[in-house]
Amino acid sequence: MSFLASRVKRENPVSAEGRSPGEKQDQVKKVETLHPVNRFSGVVIQRALSRCLGAFTALALLLCLSCGKRPDSNTVVVIIENSPVNLDPRVGTDAQSELIDELIFDSLVRKDQHFNIQPSVAERWETPDPQTYVFHLRQGIHFHDGRPLTAKDVKWTLDTMRNGTLITLKGATYKLVDRIEAAGDFTLTIHLTEPFSPLLWNLTDGALGIVPYGSGKDFNRAPIGSGPFRLVRSIPDSEVILECNNAYWGDHPRIERVRFNVVPDTTTRALELRKGSADIAINSLTPDTVGTLQHQSNLRVLRHPGTSLAYLAFNLRDPILKDAKVRQALAYAIDRGPMLHYLFRDFGRLADSILPPEHWAYNADVVHYPSDPAKANALLDSAGYPRGKNGIRFQLTMKTGTEETTRLIAAVLQQQLRSVGIALDIRSFEFPTFYSDVLKGAFQLYSLRWVGYSNQDPDIFDDAFHSASFPPKRANRGHYCNPEMDRLIEEGRRTVDQQKRKQIYGEVQSILARDLPYINLWYMDNIIVHSARVQDLRLGPSADYNFLTTLSLAPVK
Repeated sequence: MSFLASRVKRENPVSAEGRSPGEKQDQVKKVETLHPVNRFSGVVIQRALSRCLGAFTALALLLCLSCGKRPDSNTVVVIIENSPVNLDPRVGTDAQSELIDELIFDSLVRKDQHFNIQPSVAERWETPDPQTYVFHLRQGIHFHDGRPLTAKDVKWTLDTMRNGTLITLKGATYKLVDRIEAAGDFTLTIHLTEPFSPLLWNLTDGALGIVPYGSGKDFNRAPIGSGPFRLVRSIPDSEVILECNNAYWGDHPRIERVRFNVVPDTTTRALELRKGSADIAINSLTPDTVGTLQHQSNLRVLRHPGTSLAYLAFNLRDPILKDAKVRQALAYAIDRGPMLHYLFRDFGRLADSILPPEHWAYNADVVHYPSDPAKANALLDSAGYPRGKNGIRFQLTMKTGTEETTRLIAAVLQQQLRSVGIALDIRSFEFPTFYSDVLKGAFQLYSLRWVGYSNQDPDIFDDAFHSASFPPKRANRGHYCNPEMDRLIEEGRRTVDQQKRKQIYGEVQSILARDLPYINLWYMDNIIVHSARVQDLRLGPSADYNFLTTLSLAPVK
């Protein structure tokens, strides 16, 4: 994982079935070259159909098994792929820890559907100068054990993340905080060493969970928050159980209990839903499996445009790829639509920016790259790369993981690029080895995906494209360097006014669309498969678990 100055950002392989970057480094299992194939025919379509048939056959066989225990009438059972690592919100950075913590803890402010900052525990705030934020807290909020939540608790939460009391990677998020003052029970002032507009984002749900004053290093053993649910128990590799907080200061959940069941295997997750022993799975099933389950009478499928972004990255130190004309030619040579349709069942939308279209800073008025092989050929000719006798202009190498969908995407790219005279060699490695090469810059092309909250704040531009963000410090792995980009990013981080920030980041997106250190591929949809008894389920772009605070269960007939 890459931990940034603004907050934790996570990347996954293009397919959600890939391994976590944090796993132990393995030896290369396989290195192979995939040979050209006809577009979505021959080897590629045969592999895709074989994969679909294999998934359907395995699922059909398992569906013949006997029914498991059904949830009780007051408990919603949610399937998750793995256990939360640490439910202390000051420490946990894995996806499940952050998502479940949002239900147990309150944040100082929250984000809305367009990623604007809204009140939460802080009912209002002001910035008397760009380096000072004064927050006024709501009165009447209590922790689950009855203690009132005050400014003293918020100060303790932030201070213990910053002063070395805890071993936490989240402390770097607040490195520009100079000091924090609690004036009385309900006024908190944060002083910065320099203007830093992403501060508010780093105080939202998922980034900050307020803990009681005095919470120590062992707080994760029995975490106490003030959120809409309270923790009952957490058993690693088995389950996490939450109960409704009937004393919650906001709208009360409409269900009594949530049980998160840990089910690592995709096919088993589908079986649990089909049997009725689980109610909800979100973004944890393959498109093929979702296509099968949507025909089950006891299940429903809900889709909502998501923010997780798949992208193709270039190494700009490479003698060929350092030329912007070549990168633009590759963008015109690629046809993203058929890949999204055939490999992901259209569970996504094409992307033209690293920010999602719902975002307040999104700029749609940038250069677009529809599939246009003629324009790609003209750009390559003008860049000084004529076709040789064999029709090939030059050769590139793309590194991937071994997951099947990732390799299918690479095979399609191979064919599409060959049509404009580029020979693409594909080398597949076990994910830890592949990711290590990416971090070291040992690649020409690779594809990964920004997931979670990573690309929901414009500070992602600083992490991914500022010239001071080269590895191993940050995530500018293609070594993109543009002084104008650096200037704009720094100005955006110093500017508090959101309309001015929108203009700045609009220009950032225009430059990136021209220079193309990335080709943005698509945003994946958020997909929930749920039982018919679950009602009033509202899914948003963030794919968090906040829908559990508003859904209801149909009465037992």
